[in-house]
Amino acid sequence: MHDAITDVAGIEVGHFTDEAALTGCTAVVCRQGAIAGVAVRGAAPGTRETDLCRPGTLVERAHAVVLCGGSAFGLEAASGVARELAAAGVGYDAGGIRVPIVPAAVIFDLALGDIAWPDVAAGRAAAAAATSNEPERGCVGAGTGATVGKVLGMELATKSGIGTASVDAGGGVTVGAIVVANAGGDVVDPATGAIVAGTRSPGGDGFADSVALVRGGFDPPPPVQQTTLAVVATGAPLTVEHANHLASAAHDGLARTIRPVHTMHDGDTVFVLATGANGTGTRLDSIAVTRLAVLAVDAVERATLDAVRRATPMGGLAAGGA
Repeated sequence: MHDAITDVAGIEVGHFTDEAALTGCTAVVCRQGAIAGVAVRGAAPGTRETDLCRPGTLVERAHAVVLCGGSAFGLEAASGVARELAAAGVGYDAGGIRVPIVPAAVIFDLALGDIAWPDVAAGRAAAAAATSNEPERGCVGAGTGATVGKVLGMELATKSGIGTASVDAGGGVTVGAIVVANAGGDVVDPATGAIVAGTRSPGGDGFADSVALVRGGFDPPPPVQQTTLAVVATGAPLTVEHANHLASAAHDGLARTIRPVHTMHDGDTVFVLATGANGTGTRLDSIAVTRLAVLAVDAVERATLDAVRRATPMGGLAAGGA
């Protein structure tokens, strides 16, 4: 066990990192396909194929989820992941033609580093690098240009990254999460209430407390777009409806740790991949699904904290701490 999303059987993770431009992408791959769900919060999402993750569609399984930097430009990386998987014979069988189903979502990282984004080649590289081993964390992949605490502008933000965690659900079932923390507000440890990373005080002494600034009615700088992304995975045999319920509930893990969250400038998105690797073909009852949802919240909470704690200083910004 790696305390990572790859602890879920059938899940692989690969990164493409551009350290010069401070951007990248991350592919969460399930070659056998996984029942997919999604929940989007906030008013500024950048996504691809989220409709295929909702109930009532013909195709219910996704073969990868791609988390990308580069704002809307970065969505082209998902096409690279799809091409790489298709070349490996992975995808929905459309009359003998393999079509990988690859939902994706982006963060806005264009304000740090160069104005650049992961392209098709970057997506192919991320998919080619995908493995079930413990994934890299911190300022890699989609977390390369991630930042938190932008309420007073980028110059007082804190470097963030990508983090992951897993929870043993018992009975051989694991719930894992991977999170790109790119919030406008602060990341707070719910256990202590302490700000781990966020808006820094102009005087250089600790954190300014983003929520307190908003409550005080300060005059903010022009908004720098933000968005936090997550993928939750489990081996449990979920239906599409169950997967969407887990995605909705898992946002509570972001709400526990990010303050403020789900704002007009966020496109916070949580995907769920249910491989069914630990299933028996029996439909789960409401109690079992509720328990998985609780564990998904825990996994997202821990992965969010991991994302800022694993970050290192980049782009002239200090990183968070323990």
